[in-house]
Amino acid sequence: MFTHLKTLMPRGLYGRALLILVVPVVTIQLVVSIAFIQRHFDRVTRQMSAGAALEVQLLLRQIAQSPMEVAQQTARDLQFTLQVPAGLPQQSLAVKPFDFTGKVVIDVVRETLPNLASADLISVPGEARFFFETPRGVAEIGMSRKRVSATNPHQLLVLMIATSVLMTVIAYLFLRNQIRPISKLAEVAEAFGKGRHQPYRPRGATEVRVAGAAFLDMRARIERQIEQRTLMLSGVSHDLRTPLTRLRLGLAMLPEDEETAALLGDVADMERLVDEFLAFARGDATEDVAPVDLVALLHHVVENAQRAGQEVALQAEGRLVLPLRAAAITRAVENLLGNAKRFGTLTRVTLTGFERSARITVEDNGPGIPGAQRDEAMAPFARLDTARDPNKGGGVGLGLSIAADIARSHGGSLRLSESEDLGGLRADLILAR
Repeated sequence: MFTHLKTLMPRGLYGRALLILVVPVVTIQLVVSIAFIQRHFDRVTRQMSAGAALEVQLLLRQIAQSPMEVAQQTARDLQFTLQVPAGLPQQSLAVKPFDFTGKVVIDVVRETLPNLASADLISVPGEARFFFETPRGVAEIGMSRKRVSATNPHQLLVLMIATSVLMTVIAYLFLRNQIRPISKLAEVAEAFGKGRHQPYRPRGATEVRVAGAAFLDMRARIERQIEQRTLMLSGVSHDLRTPLTRLRLGLAMLPEDEETAALLGDVADMERLVDEFLAFARGDATEDVAPVDLVALLHHVVENAQRAGQEVALQAEGRLVLPLRAAAITRAVENLLGNAKRFGTLTRVTLTGFERSARITVEDNGPGIPGAQRDEAMAPFARLDTARDPNKGGGVGLGLSIAADIARSHGGSLRLSESEDLGGLRADLILAR
C-alpha cells in the first residue's frame, strides 16, 4: 500500500511542497465544516424549530377552541398560512435525501406536537408545510423554511473555499521564491557535472546560501586541482621531452644495427608514454563547451581512421547538435577506435540520439574483455594482457580511462559489454544532452 502511495506522490520539490501545504489546509477545512455544520447548525435548527412549534401549538389550540376567524387572524399575525380542512399529501414525510436540517425540523415538531399527521418540505420551494389532526379536520399550516431551519451554509463554504484558494496562492508565491534558489543550485551543479561552468551567486534562505557557498568552494577546489594537475604533468612532460630528444639525436648518430634500432624503439615508447600521460592529465579541462554536430565529428574521425588503414563502418545520419568539447570527444572516440584496431580487424561505429542523451557505440570483432574484468579495464594504467593479445601492440592502459573520464565530464559514462553481432568488445560512450 505504501509503495503504491509513493508512486502517486509528486517527484518535484514544487509538487511535494504544495502537497504539504494543501493537505493540512483541506483537512482543517473539512474538520471545521463538519463540526460547524453538524453541530452548530443542528443546534440552531432545533432552537428555531422548537420556537416555531410553540407558535403552531398556540394556533392549533385556537383552531380547536375559538372561531375560525380568530384562528385565521392569529395565523396572519404569526405569518403562517392556514387551511382547514385540507387534504393529506401522499407521502407522510416529504423531505429531500440530503436535507439534514429538514429531518431535524420534523423530529422537533413531532416531539412538541404528537398530533402531527404529515410534513412536506419539498412541494413548495422555501416553505415548510405541516398537517395536523384537529376537531375541525386536517389543518395545513405553512410557514417560511427560514423560520424553522438555520440558513444553509453555502455562503460559509464558498467563503472558506475562496479564502483557502487565496491563501494557497499567496503561500505558493512565497514558496516559489524559496524553492527557486534550490532549483538554481541544482541546475548549476548538474551543469558542472557535465563539464559546463555557469555563473552562480548564492541566494535564498540561510541554509540554501550555506549550501551554495559550499558548492562554490568545492567547484573552485576541483577546478584548481585539475589545473594544478595539468600544469604539473605538462611540466614533467616538457622536462622529459628534452632528455628524450637528446637521447634520440645521440642514437641517430650511432651506426645502425639491431641494438640501436631497439634503443630507438624504446625512446619512441617513452615518448608515447609521455604523450598519453599528458593526455590523461589534461583531459578536457582547457577546452570550452560549444555546440557541435556529433554526426560531422564522427564522420571526420572515421575518415581519419580509414585513411590510416582501419576497416571502420559508420552508422550516423542527419544532424545531432550537442554542447560538447569537440577535441575531447574526438580524443575519446579515437582511443576507442585505436583499441578496436589493436585487437580486431573490423570495427563499427553507431550513433544513437535520445531525448536526454546521445550514445556512440564502438564495436569490434576482437577477443573482447571478460565481464569480471570490464571495470578494471577502465581504471588508469590497467593492462589486461591475458584478455587481449599483447602481440598486436600494447598501450599503457590509459585509452579506456581517458574515454571514461571524458564521458563523465560530459555528464555521461562509458559502458563495456559484448557485441552481439561482431562478437568482440562493445563500448558505449554516453553523453548527456
